[in-house]
Amino acid sequence: MMNPRPLPLLLCGALAVACSPVTNEQTAEDPARQRLLQTVEAESSPDPADNCLLMVWSEQEEPDIEFDRAHDAVKGGAVSCATGASPSQFEAAISALREAASSGNKARLLEHLGIPLLYITDEGERRELTEDQVDELFDEVFDARMLDMLQRLDLSQMTVEKDQGAFFELGSLWLVVDDSGQPRVMTVNRQALAEAAVAAREQAERGEGTRLD
Repeated sequence: MMNPRPLPLLLCGALAVACSPVTNEQTAEDPARQRLLQTVEAESSPDPADNCLLMVWSEQEEPDIEFDRAHDAVKGGAVSCATGASPSQFEAAISALREAASSGNKARLLEHLGIPLLYITDEGERRELTEDQVDELFDEVFDARMLDMLQRLDLSQMTVEKDQGAFFELGSLWLVVDDSGQPRVMTVNRQALAEAAVAAREQAERGEGTRLD
């Protein structure tokens, strides 16, 4: 399923060949960082996914190497190759979204949204919402069903699309990496959320999952 709003992400070209993450500019003034990057580079692999992680780690002060290696593979491919961010960055964003949705604190949830926010209604109407419009329509966009989904987000259930971002529940929610390198909610698709609920019920009726009320 394609992101309703493509947002290309810039990655190192030709990652099938290992790209060296160590540069003079990055290491000249920080011996500790130089040692870190050299250690990462020494673990370079012919596997393109591993090299995507190397590129992502080279931009981070304290990469979570063990977690990222264990969780980079999701449906659709490698998180690092598809999004230019690490699994640990997505895990942090997902955890923050879960907590914000659980708290019922509107301001906390708004902190994790990209503006303009692409909002797709139950009827399929597409709207680019400004910050003021998101605030005005908040209870519609993030009703009980959407908040419940946010509280159940799990990295293992995420799907990635190359240069598009990551999504949950058939595209009900899209996260895209912003200019600061952090994943943010860029699309809320209530039509897809309804379709995901129908699909889950049908799956449960076939004995392949848990029935949703």
